[in-house]
Amino acid sequence: MVANVEKQLEEARELLEQMELEVREIPPQSRGMYSSRMRSYKQEMGKLEADFKRSRIAYSDEVRNELLGDDGNSSENQLIKLREERAHLLDNTERLERSSRRLEAGYQIAVETEQIGQEMLENLSHDREKIQRARERLRETDANLGKSSRILTGMLRRIIQNRILIVVLAVIIIFTILMAIYFSVRGH
Repeated sequence: MVANVEKQLEEARELLEQMELEVREIPPQSRGMYSSRMRSYKQEMGKLEADFKRSRIAYSDEVRNELLGDDGNSSENQLIKLREERAHLLDNTERLERSSRRLEAGYQIAVETEQIGQEMLENLSHDREKIQRARERLRETDANLGKSSRILTGMLRRIIQNRILIVVLAVIIIFTILMAIYFSVRGH
């Protein structure tokens, strides 16, 4: 049973170390919340380890006294004390398991947060590419609109020149016809 508790304590320490590494990689704005959780987990872990050491020392002292035949206490008192220590050890084991489950849950949250952050970065990257493509199309459209504007301005200028030319020709033809009529009427 003691070996089992030591094994679970070791696993909990390793989980704490992994979580601490994960917390260091979290963006600064959300790191504070996880850091405070880590401190409370570490404190609880320290308490559990201290309780375990005390229970183990008390248990080993009692076993040693029993083996050496130290009958300073009655066997009933020793039995009661052993049961109390056993209950205390079981209680510490339960607390350690609960803490381990909470540590694992915290680690899962950190992993999920990292995955969400990764997905957000990928989405932002895709959005950036879309914006750059849209900006490039906008530049091309702007260039095409500039060319179209120049062409339309040139066409409008030619239309105005053609109308002026038609009006001038019409005036010349009318003037020529009037002159022809005038000379023909005057000549008769």
